[in-house]
Amino acid sequence: MSKKVVLITGTNSGFGWLTAHSVAALGHQVYATMRDTKGKNQEKAEALSTLDNVTVLDVTLTEDQSVKAAVDTILAKEGRVDVLVNNAGFSMNGVAESFSTADVQAIFDVNVFAPWRFIKAVLPAMRKQGEGLIINVTSGFGRVSFPFASIYAGSKFGLEGISEGLHYEVKRLGIDVAILEPGAFPTEMAQKTQYASDQSVFEGYAAIADFPGKMMEALGGQIQSHNPDPQDVADAVVKLIGTDKGKRPLRTVVDPITGQYIEAANQAVAEQFAKGLTVFGMGELL
Repeated sequence: MSKKVVLITGTNSGFGWLTAHSVAALGHQVYATMRDTKGKNQEKAEALSTLDNVTVLDVTLTEDQSVKAAVDTILAKEGRVDVLVNNAGFSMNGVAESFSTADVQAIFDVNVFAPWRFIKAVLPAMRKQGEGLIINVTSGFGRVSFPFASIYAGSKFGLEGISEGLHYEVKRLGIDVAILEPGAFPTEMAQKTQYASDQSVFEGYAAIADFPGKMMEALGGQIQSHNPDPQDVADAVVKLIGTDKGKRPLRTVVDPITGQYIEAANQAVAEQFAKGLTVFGMGELL
């Protein structure tokens, strides 16, 4: 496998942390982004910086200029960006009505707009190179929307929608766009789940108030039973990077708990999608 320049977001914990280690261990040059590298993430930034082939960049995902500056830094030093892994994200749960407009804006800014900022920044270089790989980490909730996770799912649906259309737009330019759909894993992100802020509506949902607890209890049991390993997600990224250009699947599910349901949904939709694209005169892009 030839050495690649790999940009990974959200590397201070979870999937991003493991992915940065795994990709760098193969000899690729990794640019690991996180925010507040001189503050709360200083220890993580320093630890990653000690690894061979890893450079840590302090990036605020929600700021256009910060993202652009990071990509410009990489291009100035390396002259190319071969792989972008949009991994950063956060979860916010609660009944849909309890989400304020600010809550929705916050989750979409990190889970949808931030990945787009990076995509927009790297595409010119990838087009010039005639090759590149963009991996967008979504979720099983990018395919289905469960109660009490509808706004989070909406953000992941948004990233999936961008990814799927873009996949066919840039395929003939030598650029692959791949979607990675993890299920539930015991990571720091899961432990840092936030809750919607408008608590005034809770009284009106007394009839279903016990369901979030039931869901968490069932999920905890499934995690204990299946013992999912977050390293599997990092390994899936490594596999996509190592797969030949043009042969990477659009969607990869990494989910030992409910992955079979998401796989079935993906297959069913793919069959109908192909028919629809053909009807609209774009079958040659498949």
